[in-house]
Amino acid sequence: MKEGIDNPAFTLQEGISVTAFGELGDSKKPEGPLDSLQRQQENQQPDDEFEEGPCGWGRFTPEALQCCNNPKGYLVFFSLLAIMQGSIVNGLVNVGISTIEKRYDLNSSLTGVVSSSYDISFCVLSLFVSFHGQRGHKPRWLAFSAFMIGLGAIIFSLPHFTGGLYEYGSEFKETCHVSGTNSTIPLCRSKSSLSNYLYVFIFAQLLMGVGGTPLYTLGTAFFDDSLPVHKSSLYIGIGYGMSVIGPAIGYVVGGQLLNIYIDFDSGQRNELTPDDARWLGSWWIGFLLCGLLTWFLIPPFSCFPKHLPGTAKVQAEKVSQAHSNGSENIIDKKDIGKSFKDFPVALKLLLRNPVFMSLTVASCSDALITTGFATFLPKFIENQFSQTSSFSATLGGGVLIPAAAIGQVVGGLLVSKLKLNCRNLIKFSIIMSVVSLGLSSVFLFAKCGNDPFAGVSTLYNGTGDLGELTAPCNENCSCLRSSYSPVCGADNIQYFSPCYAGCTSYTTENKQKVYHNCSCIENPKHTWSSDGDFFNTSIAQEGKCPATCQNMPLFMGFFFFVVVFTFMSATPITMAILRCVPDKQRSFALGVQWLFVRLLGSIPGPILFGITIDSSCILWQIDQCGDKGACWTYDNSKMAFLLIAISASAKVITILFVIGAFCFYKPPPEKKAPVRQGSVIVSSVSL
Repeated sequence: MKEGIDNPAFTLQEGISVTAFGELGDSKKPEGPLDSLQRQQENQQPDDEFEEGPCGWGRFTPEALQCCNNPKGYLVFFSLLAIMQGSIVNGLVNVGISTIEKRYDLNSSLTGVVSSSYDISFCVLSLFVSFHGQRGHKPRWLAFSAFMIGLGAIIFSLPHFTGGLYEYGSEFKETCHVSGTNSTIPLCRSKSSLSNYLYVFIFAQLLMGVGGTPLYTLGTAFFDDSLPVHKSSLYIGIGYGMSVIGPAIGYVVGGQLLNIYIDFDSGQRNELTPDDARWLGSWWIGFLLCGLLTWFLIPPFSCFPKHLPGTAKVQAEKVSQAHSNGSENIIDKKDIGKSFKDFPVALKLLLRNPVFMSLTVASCSDALITTGFATFLPKFIENQFSQTSSFSATLGGGVLIPAAAIGQVVGGLLVSKLKLNCRNLIKFSIIMSVVSLGLSSVFLFAKCGNDPFAGVSTLYNGTGDLGELTAPCNENCSCLRSSYSPVCGADNIQYFSPCYAGCTSYTTENKQKVYHNCSCIENPKHTWSSDGDFFNTSIAQEGKCPATCQNMPLFMGFFFFVVVFTFMSATPITMAILRCVPDKQRSFALGVQWLFVRLLGSIPGPILFGITIDSSCILWQIDQCGDKGACWTYDNSKMAFLLIAISASAKVITILFVIGAFCFYKPPPEKKAPVRQGSVIVSSVSL
């Protein structure tokens, strides 16, 4: 019988031919050039795109390593690297920045450049790394990440070893010296050469930014490559949760290390104690140790295969949920992503995806709030509730970091258990954002006003002027405005320092200083003498006056749940981004997202919060040269209203753009399943 013409409405699989009468033949149907090419691509795709293998280095694949050759093993090392990165960049740097300022004569604006250098490096490289590495060996990229983070941390500690010993000088006398000028007042001096170490710190931060780029782009995408849709969200949530724990470890370890004298390794004795204003702690130890520990993660990441066992099967079973705008067809037909020449087209396809862009802007808005509060929450607590800086930092970290970790993990767990598709992921994020906005409204009622502060919010016994610390009672004391050391007078009014309170002497009771003969304090109502003796002279106690506002428990309780619900939407938004773009663009999409998050969220967030907080300042530091420095006291009500306004506005923007993503999202058309006729698989397609 003559051969008929192939009917394009039927595609035969498994090499089984069908005769014109439907009888099974033993010989294969002759293949045309297109059929042959298609079969060759189908046979080679699992080997090329999803190359699996054992754990090891080349031919050296010990059996003991194979227990790690699975998603759980990868999660362990990803979490460890995320913890180390968070400990160094978001923990040790923030804890040690004030010590570095004093040791190397840097002001806050310059140390702000140091902090931003990490984000700048991340922004510059995120697109290149995510695009170039999306088809590469992702675990080896993370080995490179561990190397660069460790190298940056070690370089960050080098100024300690090359900058010489710390010279702390003589102690400044903080009490009033009526008889003459205080000879210990430091003179206005030019900046030393130590400030040149600024460039070393910036370079180290840039290196750590290079290392951090693959971690949250390629490292996250590797989970989605290796796991089914409903499981990857849980693993990503746990990994991101561990990254939040890193800063907590950095704060705790770094804070304890600051109790060790900075030059203890030199063998030189010193008479300072941590309570002395001239004390500087060992800020450098944490960077050196964490850098070396991070390098221990290089071998584990380098031994992972390009893809974990089972990846090809997982990818074959996945059904695309990409937004149906034709981009997936363009990527498949042109095989975009193999060459760097495809970069402009790939970027254009992402930027034209309205669902992806809406979710990205929502992430930026959330990042602006979280990074702003992460930077300035301790200062907010310190000023609103009259707490010490150390207690405020501990309390802020103790609430913010666990809440963020819980939100990340719980969000990932719920998405995994509920097996949400892309549309429902977006809907889940809307609900969490609305709840977070509703809870944040309680901040309007949890704010506090300013307690009495002599010369700032109240007069010196009816003398002097508001806004002026100098009054008739202390004008002969030669007080230094650059040395802020608050005391609480027996009249329950706070004074800038013992000198400005007119105190001429002090005693130590229960390891706390009590100042006597304070000319600016009259009619004392009570004393703090340990033996109950009544002083006939005016006195003041070291530290701020006890807070009269009792709203701190209410504020911290609601703030905890606001952070939890905010971060509960973070993992679903990440998963929705991975779902709404073509599979071959997932890593690149995360790189583009992180670029926008840094540019529009992480970098401007602290800057915006800092400008807002400074606008509520009512007492600035004036140094020996007459230059304005840090702010000592703020208008608490104004600060609270401004921060609440920024947070609420950003949260509304988040909700609007997530709702926009929900409205824009158009799921891909469902594909009909193959129909089996006997032992022949016939796929029906439309003509």
